[in-house]
Amino acid sequence: MAQKELMVNITILHSATAEGAVCLDGSPPAYHLDRGYGTGLRSWIITIDGGGWCSSISDCHNRSNSVLGSSTKMLPPQVRFSGILHNDLRINPDFYNWNRVRVRYCDGSSFTGDVDDVDPDTKLYYRGARIFRAIMNDLSRKGMQTAENAILSGTSAGGLATILNCDKFKSLLPDDARVKCVADAGFFINAKTISGTSDIQDEYKRVVTLHGSAKNLPPSCTSIMEPSLCFFPRNVVPYVQTLLFIINSQYDLWQVSNILVPEYLDPQRVWKNCKVHISNCTLSQRIIIQDFGVEFLKAFLGLTPSFTRGYFITSCYSHGQIQSARYWFSANSPRLLNKTIAEAVADWYFDRAEFHQYIDPYPCGRDCWSTS
Repeated sequence: MAQKELMVNITILHSATAEGAVCLDGSPPAYHLDRGYGTGLRSWIITIDGGGWCSSISDCHNRSNSVLGSSTKMLPPQVRFSGILHNDLRINPDFYNWNRVRVRYCDGSSFTGDVDDVDPDTKLYYRGARIFRAIMNDLSRKGMQTAENAILSGTSAGGLATILNCDKFKSLLPDDARVKCVADAGFFINAKTISGTSDIQDEYKRVVTLHGSAKNLPPSCTSIMEPSLCFFPRNVVPYVQTLLFIINSQYDLWQVSNILVPEYLDPQRVWKNCKVHISNCTLSQRIIIQDFGVEFLKAFLGLTPSFTRGYFITSCYSHGQIQSARYWFSANSPRLLNKTIAEAVADWYFDRAEFHQYIDPYPCGRDCWSTS
């Protein structure tokens, strides 16, 4: 049975500009809200969009002319809500009638930046942390301050933003509210490229420096290591006090394509087809990807033990999409212990069951759905 598409209007938060909470180009931040109903009136789920980062002035300038750096480019003014954001019980059985919010990503620092000065030449603003605070305060005024249940979630760079802002989110909610965080495809690891260079570590260092992110990262982490290292979940998750659920693939397609084999290291494009689908990979490429999976699990399993965190680690050669019904809850969704991601997250969130599972066969698992 075909599901009805849910389109939700944009909210441009013009009032945020007064406090300097603006996108890279100085335009006001934006989000989409679909109101809850019935038993979900006092429950909120906030998802943060992904979209990588910008680590240089030229990179951020280019980004400021796109949907990832300016609310003026966010057209059309409606977006589709599906998966974890849908209002249909058949697609989103546990959160369908909650207040559901999609936060647009327009700062390039996973909502950690805060630089007072505006770049005089490019007129760029690095204000991601202010955007996060302004949007959360606006949602509080719209009812979130009396929430009984709340989830902060996000995918990719939004998944990382979820981890980095999880405790801040909880501090904005009532003390007696059930507040937890769900990070999807945001567990980026400090892996080397196929040539042995530490590109992602260098990238994060540039991001933190350019955006002035250090003061907005968990101080319990930055007090003992270089701030940019606190962009890596392996290093910062142990210091997150709010309950956290991590969804990821150990063979994350984005990480393989950008951390392990960035384009500039593949001038002959011998990895191009392999990046599209695992079945196109040569034996040597598969071995390299398998080694990356081992490295991922090593980083993941190196986390401090916790009985309160939830895990759903697949062997899918994909980059997660909890805002997709097909990935979140459908007949074709990835499954562990015969549970979809939606069922595992809900069981963990409502304390119905713990969920600490990872799967280790070589990609792809039986129930994988490629997002490429």
